[in-house]
Amino acid sequence: MANRIKESNITPGAVTSDKIAPGTVSASNISPGTITGAKIAPATVEGSNIAPATITAPNIGPAAITAPLIGPAAVGAPNISPGAITTTQISPTAGIVSGQIAPGTIANDRLANTGITINGTTIALGASGTIVAGTDWQSVVTADGSTATTASAGEGYFIDTTSNAHTINLPSSPSQGDEVHIVDYAGTFGSNNVTVGRNGSNIDGSASDGTLATNRLNVRFVYIDATQGWKAIFDDASESYGATYISATGGTVTESGDYKIHTFTGDGCFVVSSLGNLAGGGSDVDYLVIAGGGGGGNEGGTSIAGAGGGAGGFRESSGAASGCYSVSPLGACVSALPVSVTTYPVTVGGGGAAPATAASSSGSNSVFSTITSTGGGFGASGSNISGGTNDGGPGGSGGGAINTIGSGNTPPTSPPQGNDGGASPATWPTGGGGGATAAGTPAPSSQSGPGGAGATTSISGTPTAYAGGGGGGGVVNRPEPSPAGTGGTGGGGAGGFPGKTPGNAGTANTGGGGGGAANRYPECGPNYAGGAGGKGIVIIRYKFQN
Repeated sequence: MANRIKESNITPGAVTSDKIAPGTVSASNISPGTITGAKIAPATVEGSNIAPATITAPNIGPAAITAPLIGPAAVGAPNISPGAITTTQISPTAGIVSGQIAPGTIANDRLANTGITINGTTIALGASGTIVAGTDWQSVVTADGSTATTASAGEGYFIDTTSNAHTINLPSSPSQGDEVHIVDYAGTFGSNNVTVGRNGSNIDGSASDGTLATNRLNVRFVYIDATQGWKAIFDDASESYGATYISATGGTVTESGDYKIHTFTGDGCFVVSSLGNLAGGGSDVDYLVIAGGGGGGNEGGTSIAGAGGGAGGFRESSGAASGCYSVSPLGACVSALPVSVTTYPVTVGGGGAAPATAASSSGSNSVFSTITSTGGGFGASGSNISGGTNDGGPGGSGGGAINTIGSGNTPPTSPPQGNDGGASPATWPTGGGGGATAAGTPAPSSQSGPGGAGATTSISGTPTAYAGGGGGGGVVNRPEPSPAGTGGTGGGGAGGFPGKTPGNAGTANTGGGGGGAANRYPECGPNYAGGAGGKGIVIIRYKFQN
């Protein structure tokens, strides 16, 4: 402990700057905790009195250093050992003020926050750099017809479509408030469109890409949330994307106001070559898909008439995507179908056959995109005929029965695509086939059952009924003579009458069920055929102009 000054040997205020030779006081000469504020005269401590790195934490009492004890700019970095000064060494009420800190003394790595961040770019304190406070405009993008641009949040794009169309994809993982700006560089968006890829997010609440198709557009997309996605804000007089519409071929094409209608009465393809944007009605199409009706039952040589065939399955959308035309109850609240630029095969189901010498058959399915309507079930024939059965066949709508009815809406859809066939509680009369909106009528003792009613829709521009069930065949010369059942509205064929009369066919391209054959009694002569089921139909409708 030689050559050390103990605290007990120093009178308070005795040590002043003129008593200490420059560089005299070093860490080895100071007992830990010896120097306190009471031992130091105001402004006594100056840089010239302190040897480099002399002041360390163990040599300073808690809160000992206060501003009055330190001369202006007295303490420099060379006088302080790394880590020496902590919060316990500084007075909370009379600590270090800016006048006690030499300029440039505090290094950046000694600060809690070492930089400033704006628009995602961080610059270290004391450093220099460029930060974009608004939109970061990129170099002009010249469309080459094949290379797409992937946008980044906060950026703006001048797009030159003089020679080619272009695709720009919005950011894939946006945050609320992100913006992307797009400007028509050459005023050519009207001739060469820009497709705005949604990249997994909605655009104005729709899961569809946008199309910029108006010259001189200046539009910015602002991300809101998962429901609305990107909101398009137009910063010029255009106020919209400029409408683009679905363009397609296939079937027989007609128009009803601002809507195109493609009618398929046989197999074909619906070929979509371009899509609509929000201003042009979007890229959804309304549809009607009706399967082929079931064949009416044959007279099977048992003095019992044939039953009516079931209607083909009936499925339609609500019409909201193409003019809100009048639809059947089955179409209410059913969404339209989204389409893309591709070819959609269309299958139109044929009606079930009803030969005189064999059992009748069910109708065939109709298909468009993800929608399949099931063929109508066959009407019951006498069990004496080859392959015949007293039961109706299942299907879109079920076939009428001699014994067990055919089940409708098989396989099941929602809403139901059809109804059950009618039963035959009597001995000779037979039940009618099911229709789109009603079951086939059971046969009372004095009447073969009428076919179930079909459904009416105006998708074609004119109210038209489809998918009626076939009526049961009439009965003569038996204890229960019975007139034939009528066909259900929507193309159902009536039953045959009087005796030895074939059933009537379902109307073509309505999906109506065929009527059952009348009985023959006395049982002599050839068998009589039921009516064939009506072929189905597919109709597709969409907006093509304003």
